[in-house]
Amino acid sequence: MGIGTRRRIKVQAATLMMSFGVLLSGCIRNPLHENEITQTETGFDHLISVGFSQLGSESVWRSANTVSIQDTLTRDNGYFLIYNNARQKQENQIKAIRSFISQRVDVIVFSPLTEEGWDTVLQEAFDAGIPVITSDRQVHVAKEELVTAWVGGDMELEGEKAALWMQEHLGEKTPLDIVVLTGTEGSSAAEGRSKGFHKVADAFPAWNILEEKSGDFTMAKGKEIMEEFLSSYEGIDVLVSQNDDMTFGAIEAMEERGIVPGQDITIISFDAVKKALEMVRDGKINVDVECSPLLGPDISRLITAILQKEHFEKDNPVEELVFTKDNVEAYLDSRTY
Repeated sequence: MGIGTRRRIKVQAATLMMSFGVLLSGCIRNPLHENEITQTETGFDHLISVGFSQLGSESVWRSANTVSIQDTLTRDNGYFLIYNNARQKQENQIKAIRSFISQRVDVIVFSPLTEEGWDTVLQEAFDAGIPVITSDRQVHVAKEELVTAWVGGDMELEGEKAALWMQEHLGEKTPLDIVVLTGTEGSSAAEGRSKGFHKVADAFPAWNILEEKSGDFTMAKGKEIMEEFLSSYEGIDVLVSQNDDMTFGAIEAMEERGIVPGQDITIISFDAVKKALEMVRDGKINVDVECSPLLGPDISRLITAILQKEHFEKDNPVEELVFTKDNVEAYLDSRTY
């Protein structure tokens, strides 16, 4: 029996199990594991084996993303999931991917820490005949076929949305002194949001970007860099913060200096986790551009299409909203992360 035949059998069995799972009363929720490698019980050859390497657990968004994937790729839904937390180190992700290859998984899914440095290990996966899905972030590789598909937020479009909100609500001719908290250097999230923001902002000479500096997508680093900005510049008009966790840290830094966030300094954030949306409602954050972490169902659909050799798109951006005080109330109760 060939690899393709075995995979079709696995998918057919998984489809039957998914249908059965819908009939179950209640929902089995996996805990958010933080160990390096975890896996479910072995010995279920009919399950689709998936190796998933998460880049870390640096934010509320990242934790929600992990839970979404773990809660979807369950045994009840026809999957055998091997999970890896790379703890913000690319070498850990490369090691995990090689481990997945040696275990002959059916599919590899990973959220890449950075865009570069994946060609060698992804070539190894390609040579082994294992499809690779990148989740949330994207990679730059010399050969397009090394990545089977990607699913996540359109980071460049998110950056554009932030700048367009500024244009509409603050005015393109209004003199503005702007500071930017960027994400992890070299990540597609930081690169995309910066590119999209500059695509719009650079056309307006009245907008003065004082400094852009990485807060590494963490609350602690965001607070540290915001303190530096406040010490270096007087009269900051706008903070653009490329994720909510950095924004939380920046708001702490402002409030400790008696600065009223959302009033004295306009705050633009990204991700739209529930805590941040509550701050939008309360006026501390002026606008939050959504980046959905709930990618588990989309990844499952891609896996099925890939293994069944059905049509699928290589790039799969998810729909995302922009939240302000005008519309946020309608979404607060349903936000689970």
